[in-house]
Amino acid sequence: MHFDQRTQQALRAVGLETDDLQTASDAVAEAVADDAATLESFFNEHETVYSDMDMAHSASDYPEHSVDYADITTHAAEMRGWLRFDTWGVYVEGGRILDAENDDVELTLGPTINDRVRFAADRETLR
Repeated sequence: MHFDQRTQQALRAVGLETDDLQTASDAVAEAVADDAATLESFFNEHETVYSDMDMAHSASDYPEHSVDYADITTHAAEMRGWLRFDTWGVYVEGGRILDAENDDVELTLGPTINDRVRFAADRETLR
């Protein structure tokens, strides 16, 4: 179960039983795994994506990135992985799908970016 002890105590105080907590925990883990698979598919299905990342040497407001691969794993409610572009890669975590058609996603990129970044299959989606 991924709920910490304080959260478990609070949920029990409002009437949830241990079985309810386990069911909720399992549902969260499944939702995170589904989102991770969707994010991984988004990057693996597009050879090129665009982002709202502020890049010092980019002439565009929405830089283009050639995708090599995405490898995203989960553990309970945590999502982490690696996103590799043609010339660089970055640690990622905490991704989410921003629209139902998976044309717009968001990830937290680790060092050296250290920011939430939106990615889309086209620049229009980011405008």
